[in-house]
Amino acid sequence: MNAERASTDEPSSPVQNLEHHECWAMLRTVSVGRLAVLVDGRPDIFPINYAVDGGTLVFRTGEGTKLSGASGDAAVALEADGVDSATGLAWSVVVKGTGRVVTGTDEVLDTSQLYLFPWQAGRKDAFVRITPDSVTGRRFKVTEPLTWWTQLSGSVKTAPE
Repeated sequence: MNAERASTDEPSSPVQNLEHHECWAMLRTVSVGRLAVLVDGRPDIFPINYAVDGGTLVFRTGEGTKLSGASGDAAVALEADGVDSATGLAWSVVVKGTGRVVTGTDEVLDTSQLYLFPWQAGRKDAFVRITPDSVTGRRFKVTEPLTWWTQLSGSVKTAPE
């Protein structure tokens, strides 16, 4: 079967919007997401390890751009996604809300009990809690590569002049 035929014979897979509780269930299945913050009026994105804590998300970080961009009730967004290789079903969840540094002895002690293990070494003394304003998600079937592959996909490109 050639690529052109595959694209016309295979029906398109519908995107399913996830219910609120399904979004939270999906967020609990992974621990890595991408945090979007505004830095000097421009968007920036950082990979983070996070944990679900009730109806919020928490991550650890150190001093720097990520901490300053995600604290002080700053507007933030987090995206996490995953795919089940056995079924070919993928999902993506976006959380939009505010970020705030965790303070107060009791809250810091409670938060330090979460399983937060940053991938990068270094001091990660600050806990940031994301309180959502909205949580949305979708699930969809991953498209087979032959559906979108063309004969030019693997061609050698010329170097820029």
